[in-house]
Amino acid sequence: MADQPAELPEDIAAMTFEQALAELESVVGKLESGQVGLEESIDMYTRGALLKQHCAAKLADAQARIEKVVVTGDKITAEPADLG
Repeated sequence: MADQPAELPEDIAAMTFEQALAELESVVGKLESGQVGLEESIDMYTRGALLKQHCAAKLADAQARIEKVVVTGDKITAEPADLG
């Protein structure tokens, strides 16, 4: 059974991709430093997971919006790009 995505806190949901990525990098850096206590580490890890989820959703949305131009004979159309 797949886990359902967690509902994002309003402050994370309002972030741009770049803001969320910057905070995620900060969280990772603090966790890697080993200078954070256990309880704070757990809270930071949880927030980091939510930031990662938000970034992944933003990237998926951007990918879905990218289109490629297709030329068929004398007809030019645009269709969703298959970037996977």
